[in-house]
Amino acid sequence: MALYEHVFLARQDLSQQQVDALVEQYKGVISANGGSVGRVENWGLKSLTYRVNKNRKAYYTLMDLTCPPAALNEMERQMGLSEDVLRFLTIKVEAHEEGPSAMMQKREERSERGGFGDRDRGDRPARSFGDRGDRGPRSFGDREGGDRGPRRPREGFEGGAE
Repeated sequence: MALYEHVFLARQDLSQQQVDALVEQYKGVISANGGSVGRVENWGLKSLTYRVNKNRKAYYTLMDLTCPPAALNEMERQMGLSEDVLRFLTIKVEAHEEGPSAMMQKREERSERGGFGDRDRGDRPARSFGDRGDRGPRSFGDREGGDRGPRRPREGFEGGAE
């Protein structure tokens, strides 16, 4: 049987008990079709990047599945029909991860691995915003002495200072 990681987003106006009931319902679908559900992680109510069906937040849930493709197709079909499920994503994996997922790890554990703020910049000096270093000012092509030479007045243009 194939191994999958499945994440689904449930509506924000559901209670946590209703989300747990959805998980149990989909576990039943998987087991009825010859599969099994490993770990289930409730990531909680999180803000969405953009509104989905008038929802600004959603309950995120991760499920590790070991099932035949037919069982997965049936579960996804039922999720597509459910008004309580906003989105879902299933990824086929080689092996299920051990321990908590990246979303469930504490911030301290994630920061020990190194993050954006402590990247090695090599021999480059730190720059502040707007610092152009040893480069001169920008050169625009339509200015006096630019890439196209000195600017000449437009023909047929009346008015303006000459």
